[in-house]
Amino acid sequence: MSDVFDVIVIGAGPAGENVADRAARGGLSVAVVEKELAGGECSYWACIPSKTLLRPVELAAEVSRVPGLEVAPIDTAAVLGRRDAMVSRYDDGGQVEWLDSVPVTFIRGRGRLAGVRQVRVDGARDADGPLLARHAVVLATGSVPVIPPIEGLAEAEPWTNREATGVKDVPERLVVIGGGVVACEMAQALHRLGAADTTMIVRGDGLLGRVEPFAGELVHRSLTEQGVRILLGRNAVKVERPVAGGEVTVHLDDGSRVVADEILVATGRRAAVDGLGLDTVGLSRLGPVDDSMRVTGVEGGWLYAVGDVNGRNLLTHMGKYQARVCGDVIAARARGDADTLPNMRARADDVGAPQVVFTEPQVCAVGRTEARAREEGFPVRAVEYDLGGVAGASLVAEGYRGRAKAVVDTDRRVLLGVTFAGQGVAEMLHAATIAVTAEVTLDDLWHAVPAFPTISEVWLRLLEAYGM
Repeated sequence: MSDVFDVIVIGAGPAGENVADRAARGGLSVAVVEKELAGGECSYWACIPSKTLLRPVELAAEVSRVPGLEVAPIDTAAVLGRRDAMVSRYDDGGQVEWLDSVPVTFIRGRGRLAGVRQVRVDGARDADGPLLARHAVVLATGSVPVIPPIEGLAEAEPWTNREATGVKDVPERLVVIGGGVVACEMAQALHRLGAADTTMIVRGDGLLGRVEPFAGELVHRSLTEQGVRILLGRNAVKVERPVAGGEVTVHLDDGSRVVADEILVATGRRAAVDGLGLDTVGLSRLGPVDDSMRVTGVEGGWLYAVGDVNGRNLLTHMGKYQARVCGDVIAARARGDADTLPNMRARADDVGAPQVVFTEPQVCAVGRTEARAREEGFPVRAVEYDLGGVAGASLVAEGYRGRAKAVVDTDRRVLLGVTFAGQGVAEMLHAATIAVTAEVTLDDLWHAVPAFPTISEVWLRLLEAYGM
């Protein structure tokens, strides 16, 4: 095996795989180093398994709202079996085979920077010298869960997303710390799969604080109706688990306690940079990246970072988007024709980034919330519409519950943000993403006629509410 490649990528998750693929398409030789499973967090411990666990919950809810259909009990063992199949039983042979076909060289081991354009691999290659990159090294190591500094929490062996999505035996009693996406999704999935006594401890005054308030309120109502107990405005101050594997007690700041069989911590993530060797290239921390994903402050401009590790947007599809830009940029710069590429700059991983929360009801959004748009000084008008009032919604479910909101720049008459909450709304999001990213005017949207009878007719209703 050669020790010299045009590009070396540390991390074989979705972002790492995509940057390797794009660089190889550009004619460069590429090595990908991965210490765990090729395919990364999303494939085995996050997106894929969590949505597999949530799908039966969603289907059961849909069936319950259509007269004439009978809702069968969820077969937890069957659901967990399908989860195992969807994550290839934690075997990355298929992913490695795909990398070989790109082709790139896959190296199993812990990669770390070892100097200018050098990567040392601890593990399978620890007896060899460092690898050398002719053109670029790309960091794609992702992120890791944050365990807050609560007394006794770390010692209580809390679950993170990995243990939750990889669950083998669903606990009867579960306590969840957090009110964001992972907390809401996993509380709902595990509750319906057998954690009958599920309690969420939420520091803020609502769920899903980064989206429009009505969306979090709808999810709160749904979870509560299903039997999940939600404690808002509460903080865990101490956690006790005297016996490993035994029951866990969470003490709250109001003097109350919650006792459970397992505790899931879902309070955010941080860049996975520990042991990455940043000091060997003169960095005390991983600084910002420019819009081509090149790390600033590194002489020679050879170091790049894509995906969660650069902190721009912690969503799998946005990491893949960054990776496509990055791989193309590296190949173009290696050829000396970077100025000819039309997509040299990532511009969608902030306000153009779509997100779906796969709770029941689903929540999806793209662009700015009304509050953010006003904070940024835009001339704003927001319009909302009850999704249950759209003719197509009554066909989907009896008593359909949902809402849509559009945030409009009144000067330019373009959409700044769109949010949907309701059954099956995720599949409507891409239309909103196109409208927001391309800044389609309301006058043009008026002529984009939605089909009847579909829930997408809400686009017409929002425009009418605006005064079109």
